[in-house]
Amino acid sequence: MKEQKILLPGGAGLVGQNLVARLKARGYSNIVVLDKHRANVAVLKQVQPDVTVEYADLAEPGDWQRHFVGADVVVMLQAQIGGYKYQEFVRNNIDSTRHVLDAIKTNNVPYLVHISSSVVESVADDFYTNTKKDQEKMVLESGIPCSVLRPTLMFGWFDRKHLGWLSRFMKKVPIFPIPGHGRYVRQPLYVGDFTNIIISCIENRIRGGIYNISGHEKVDYIDMIREIKCATRSETIILRIPFALFYALLWVWGLFDKNPPFTTQQLAALSAKDEFEVINWPQIFGVPYTPFKVAVDETFNDPRYSAVLLEF
Repeated sequence: MKEQKILLPGGAGLVGQNLVARLKARGYSNIVVLDKHRANVAVLKQVQPDVTVEYADLAEPGDWQRHFVGADVVVMLQAQIGGYKYQEFVRNNIDSTRHVLDAIKTNNVPYLVHISSSVVESVADDFYTNTKKDQEKMVLESGIPCSVLRPTLMFGWFDRKHLGWLSRFMKKVPIFPIPGHGRYVRQPLYVGDFTNIIISCIENRIRGGIYNISGHEKVDYIDMIREIKCATRSETIILRIPFALFYALLWVWGLFDKNPPFTTQQLAALSAKDEFEVINWPQIFGVPYTPFKVAVDETFNDPRYSAVLLEF
């Protein structure tokens, strides 16, 4: 089991970095990561020097497809999460998936774990949501034995985009703005728990199901911010500002930043009042959930990985 070849397309991002760390901690050694984010590839090579990591643009056929030969399992992680250009979402969520699925079929890889997203059941109408829906449909229609996991907003080690960015922004400003009342229910999922679910799928070959993997605690956005402030010992002042003003500030920010950490589309998704199904994944996968307060502390105070930053 520990010698099986595990292939991680898009594995240099948040989930992939955490997954590699936990796979290695469990004794897995034959891990291959394919990713086109050069900075994050460099981080992974530095943090995990004994793992095979290769730069690869999965949206284009290439030499990277040779790694699928002899693979025992593929965990498909690649995704375009943010940005303003629709074609980038198509390229990185749709075109890349087509090539990965073709490589799996060509090389008769026996098992796939597809990392979808809770947004496929969201009321949001944006580039990420729509292309993730199409991506999941492609996987389900491929006929490849697989399990499909739909996580909600994740945080944890290597988190540059979500709670990680919020914590760094908090350290830089004396006042931390909250849009509107701040009572937007979130179901944050600790990436440590999620990667343990992926490992459970790998070890037990769980297949034929779509699983909504949500955080077991519902936390208001403003309370999330307060918990981050506590864990990081920040002295910033948390201040509510009118929603329309917050939206306008993001819009102006987007004029000067081609890859902003938070967009007006994501603000709309924050306030969309989505609530996602909470299944008993601790029992289904044999993975106990980590309480939010404990997970936040582990995220920002772990001596091994808390200081390692990814780009987005």
